[in-house]
Amino acid sequence: MAETVTGCMLIIGNEILSGRTQDTNLKHLAIELNELGVRMTEARVIPDIEEVIVAAVNECRAKFDYVFTTGGIGPTHDDITADCIAAAFGVRLIMDPTAEAIIRRREAPPDVMEARLRMARVPEGSTLIDNGTGGPPGFQMENVFVMAGVPMVMQAMVASLDAKRIRGGKPVRSRTIGAHLGEGQIAALLRGVQDNHPDVDVGSYPFYRDTGYGTNLVVRGTDEAELDAIVEELRSIIVDLGGNPTDGGL
Repeated sequence: MAETVTGCMLIIGNEILSGRTQDTNLKHLAIELNELGVRMTEARVIPDIEEVIVAAVNECRAKFDYVFTTGGIGPTHDDITADCIAAAFGVRLIMDPTAEAIIRRREAPPDVMEARLRMARVPEGSTLIDNGTGGPPGFQMENVFVMAGVPMVMQAMVASLDAKRIRGGKPVRSRTIGAHLGEGQIAALLRGVQDNHPDVDVGSYPFYRDTGYGTNLVVRGTDEAELDAIVEELRSIIVDLGGNPTDGGL
């Protein structure tokens, strides 16, 4: 079995937990990381509380190959992620000259500039993550990548990550086949398929619509030939149960 390179996402922000803001970054990050060969295996939403952020960062950076945080690196008093990352690694915050220069390109009154320059503070020893929008960068501290929470900015930062920075394994691919059969009809046979292919994720996803009910079967793994073979196996199972298999799902 090929080594699985794991990733964890920490979504930081009281506004997410309160329901005021809906996170859309997880889906984007998971898809992009997969192309780099990193499997998103866990995601957490945590509040803007220093001890919670520090504890989560330290736990996750030891448990996963890579950790990605979003949120809390803006110019206001409650943007404390940079402070927390520095605390987690036991280093001081410094003013990064490159980040400072980027921020100073956009003129502003002294009080506004002072607030903006908070975004140039990074933990000592970190490296910057480019921000393709032209705004302040994110930063990387060892295996922890710290990015903005605003989706457009976060996506620009993710776009700068590549195989030189993230050493991944094989990307995960998937196949879907659907049928107008209930999960209960196929459950026992599906378990046998999973047992015979331990390196592949085999899942069933029922649906209920005006036109009837059914199940979509999804197989995910890194060996595309094995995925194709499993789909053929599932197709035969569906036909034997009296169903009509539909590639791509229903």
